[in-house]
Amino acid sequence: QVQLVESGGGLVQPGGSLRLSCAASGFTDSSYTMRWYRQAPGKERELVASITSAGINTGYADSVKGRFTLSRDNAKNTVYLQMNSLKPEDTAIYYCYADRWVLGSHYDYWGQGTQVTVSA
Repeated sequence: QVQLVESGGGLVQPGGSLRLSCAASGFTDSSYTMRWYRQAPGKERELVASITSAGINTGYADSVKGRFTLSRDNAKNTVYLQMNSLKPEDTAIYYCYADRWVLGSHYDYWGQGTQVTVSA
């Protein structure tokens, strides 16, 4: 049973930083692509950042490019989202997502989310 547990959210002032973590349990290997999504009140869930299984390739939404950095430690089955220069519009619930394809079958999992609030 795969479980994703996010942590690191909280309240921060504009311009501040937070580091979110997503710890995975139940992984049999590190072949999952990992992503962070966020959902602000009244808005649709949006993709923030993604990282491939070996951690070589990353991608970011234009709104966070240059401010957020996604990394992973496969030995710990954990991904980290370093968020700098935070803005009020970054306020949202942040969700960790893992998925992979195995022999034509898609397996995906969501974490429970962690609240990030950027406010003075």
